Amino acid sequence: MTLRPVLIALLLPALSGAAFAAPQPFDARALVTLDRVSSPTLSPDGRKLVVAVREADFEANKASTGLWIEDLFARDAAPPVRFTAEGFNVNSPAFSPDGASVYFLSAKSGSQQLWKQAVAGGDAVQVTNYPLDVGSYKLAPDGKSVAVSFEVFIDCTDLACTKARLDQKAATKATGQLYSQLFVRHWDTWADGRRNQLYVAPFGDDGLAAGEPVRISTGIDGDVPSKPFGDASEYAWAPDGQSLVFSVRVAGREEAWSTNFDLYRGFVRARMAPRNLTAGNPAMDTGPEFSADGKTLYYRAMKRPGFEADRLALMAMDLRSGKTREIAPQWDRSADGIKLSADGKAIYTQAYDVGTHPLFKVDIATGAATKVLAGGTIGGFDLVRDTLAYTRDNLKSPAQAFVARADGSAERQITQANADVLPNLTFGDYEQFSFKGWNDETVHGYVVKPVGYEEGKKYPVAFLIHGGPQGSFGDNFHYRWNPQTYAGAGFAVVMIDFHGSTGYGQAFTDSISQDWGGKPLEDLKKGFAAAQEKYSFLDGQRACALGGSYGGYMVAWIAGNWPDGFKCLVNHAGVFDTRIMGTNTEELWFSEWENGGTPVQVPENYEKFNPANHVGKWKSPMLVIHGQLDYRVLVEQGLASFSAAQRNGVESQLLYFPDENHWILKPQNSVQWHDTVNAWLKRWTAE
Repeated sequence: MTLRPVLIALLLPALSGAAFAAPQPFDARALVTLDRVSSPTLSPDGRKLVVAVREADFEANKASTGLWIEDLFARDAAPPVRFTAEGFNVNSPAFSPDGASVYFLSAKSGSQQLWKQAVAGGDAVQVTNYPLDVGSYKLAPDGKSVAVSFEVFIDCTDLACTKARLDQKAATKATGQLYSQLFVRHWDTWADGRRNQLYVAPFGDDGLAAGEPVRISTGIDGDVPSKPFGDASEYAWAPDGQSLVFSVRVAGREEAWSTNFDLYRGFVRARMAPRNLTAGNPAMDTGPEFSADGKTLYYRAMKRPGFEADRLALMAMDLRSGKTREIAPQWDRSADGIKLSADGKAIYTQAYDVGTHPLFKVDIATGAATKVLAGGTIGGFDLVRDTLAYTRDNLKSPAQAFVARADGSAERQITQANADVLPNLTFGDYEQFSFKGWNDETVHGYVVKPVGYEEGKKYPVAFLIHGGPQGSFGDNFHYRWNPQTYAGAGFAVVMIDFHGSTGYGQAFTDSISQDWGGKPLEDLKKGFAAAQEKYSFLDGQRACALGGSYGGYMVAWIAGNWPDGFKCLVNHAGVFDTRIMGTNTEELWFSEWENGGTPVQVPENYEKFNPANHVGKWKSPMLVIHGQLDYRVLVEQGLASFSAAQRNGVESQLLYFPDENHWILKPQNSVQWHDTVNAWLKRWTAE
């Protein structure tokens, strides 16, 4: 499972036989061309493991994903072998209930459809052939049908109706779109009236989907799964295969400022409207999972409506009585998912925890939470019987797939992705540290040494500020904000998990709301000072601050409120004017919660920490970066920052991407982003 030779040649210039002449510092070109391992999926007997591997084609400026398979009981130690053929770009692998086949989604036929391939060998077979793309799927427990989602016009009675409307719209010369309510656009896409809806399709005797699928979410004016990033984890089959429970936000004209997702139960054969199971909770309910006997529904729930970063608690519902209880009310972490243990007595879930992302086991009866896998970041995972499969990465290593016993013991690495490349790349060592931040409360951060570090030498600093703002710069291998790209360019890196970060208790996360420029700025100042005191190799006089989203906002805030702090600034997709943000971002609940209301209701809150009000104090050189398709923080915010800097005589540049959203995703654009940023840092930190 290695990079193709042409990609290796792109990464590292000096080949000498089978080995390179010397290790090379890690950089953006290595970052975007590394193979990426994900989606570990176990067969029902726990013997076979399938993983997805994304391979980048740098010259074509795209990537494709294939599946690889491993027999965990094989006596040899051979690595996984390719399962899907070259040319298949796939996602969402799942074993059939009998373990004989692997299902996946692929657009190999021209549209995204469901395919399957026998584990024993043979070619992939297309299972569905619908006029619309299959957005997600989940196999029924007996393997005789499948739940699938499509993006449809909800008043259409069949899939052909939606296809006909789309064709008709494509043929018309008038391009105007009339809207009556929000969302008019979301993330990077303008709305066209379609919703994700959930259907069930039976399999015929030939194992292929037969006939028109039956809609399960009938009458639901919402998206199942949610947009823009929802997936099949938002719905679940009952063990008897007669019903599904799904999470959906039905908010009508209030959708753009609502976080109220409810769990609905829809029945496969009964012609009745889905029933709301969680109407009593006005906040988010999601991630359903049935007990083996079908009597209990487990799920995750928030408590505060309108707050997207509220703690996701583990919940249990008795489906006969409808009574609910929180499983681990004393566990002050936010659960990322649910997998039940083989005996049904525990829930396995990941959660951010003090700059890491471990796997926890939570006892359902007592609520006791214990770490099963710690260190770095546990990504996707699967659990079958006594076998855990998962990915793990950290600040010096991209994800690899591992297996272990259900208690975390007997861990062994399964994949050796990038084995031809990683030994020839050099990464900076890193260390977590802590200090007294706002109100003398403990705050954590990471320091990464530059590649080629020499004792007694001082190095310029890249001071990274994470977004969210309820997020974390933790011990993980990030593909957009990877500190090793700066370490490879000769910079030491400092990252602070300021007040508002996740993984330190919900009160810590809550503390940033209505205080964007207060506690976090104090933490950043104290954290940078503490890092310089602890690590003598940090040259605080040659430092630049850079961040994206909220991190970009903080860069703009620093420009006017810590104007002598840094030699230069990098503002990616940052908020310049919080008042305008309150009405032109697409997810209005975010700004309204963070500011305590709308700009009309609490205008003073929007002005209290508004970077636009402090432009007169700007003097640090600023590089501004923005994508045209960014509807979370509109490109006009970036243009305003650049215009303000230019008009006030501040050295500045604008890097504009007409084809990117809030993130920079295309491989060559990512390299251009990093090259531009590093050139800016080097320009202003040169001795």
